Amino acid sequence: MGKSINAKELIAKRYGKEGSKEREKFREDAFSFYFGEIIKNRRKELHMTQENLAEKVGKKRPYISRIENGEDIQLSNFALIANALGLSIQLSAE
Repeated sequence: MGKSINAKELIAKRYGKEGSKEREKFREDAFSFYFGEIIKNRRKELHMTQENLAEKVGKKRPYISRIENGEDIQLSNFALIANALGLSIQLSAE
């Protein structure tokens, strides 16, 4: 049997140690993907097309597609889209 490896070790091996540029890029990409999935799943729950959502927020359909595919999103646009989908955003101090 092979040596077991935990998730933190695996991420460090693949994406660099915490604080490195590679690790920060991975973290940013992961958040963008996560937010895109939330938007896409909620849009589908509401039986909306990307075109419907785009019209509702004053954007073009390809923009919604890029967001759902993990492209980075500005906070102002995220808030606009979240509102259109009936989602709330909560910020808290750690």
